Amino acid sequence: MKPYVICHMAASIDGRTLFSRWSPQASVSPGLFDRLHEEIGGDAWLVGRVTGQEYAKGSEYPSSTKDVFPRQPWFARRDAKAYGIVLDAHGKIVWGRSDIGNDPIVVVLTEEVADAHLAGLRSEGISYVFGGKKQLDLPLTLDALNRELGVKRLLLEGGGVTNGAFLRAGLVDEVSLILFPTVDGAKGAPAVFDSLENEQGRSAPVRSMTLESHQVLEGGVMWLRYKLQNE
Repeated sequence: MKPYVICHMAASIDGRTLFSRWSPQASVSPGLFDRLHEEIGGDAWLVGRVTGQEYAKGSEYPSSTKDVFPRQPWFARRDAKAYGIVLDAHGKIVWGRSDIGNDPIVVVLTEEVADAHLAGLRSEGISYVFGGKKQLDLPLTLDALNRELGVKRLLLEGGGVTNGAFLRAGLVDEVSLILFPTVDGAKGAPAVFDSLENEQGRSAPVRSMTLESHQVLEGGVMWLRYKLQNE
């Protein structure tokens, strides 16, 4: 059963998400994104590997282990109010922590990840699920999160390539966009929805978008929420 997926992002008016490139620099109360994240509510939030790497504090896991682990979900805990889900298909992130903002980390891996990496995750109390054999299957991943952790409402929070993959797979039910009165205006900055080079010709199967709510926040910031109808 698929969770209800809300893509929650902050962007300039041209849809770019790298704050340091915005002009003028946005002036808004600290914690706005997190405050609206809490207002939306959810059982989990999800980011891709590049965004997840920004939270990592570790240096390395052991390069080998004598243990052989079954390719089955493993959980350090199942009782959290919310979980931080990170897509890390090939096991690249060395965490050095077990939670982000008190939300336990759950890593989504492929079955090709080495036993040594699984041993490293277990040693730090980091839960994991498998989302495919050689590459991540996003519907399978969502089904696993729902089945194993009871995730019914998930906030998808980037980066753009991860958001774009979910969008093109027809898995985004709602977009929550915090639109700042600023611009990037140059080529190359990450966007709310993006793709890899080999995915550029594939459009999203979105049939319609309906504006459900809009609010003007401090500093001229707009908060827009759209419901999506996928084909």
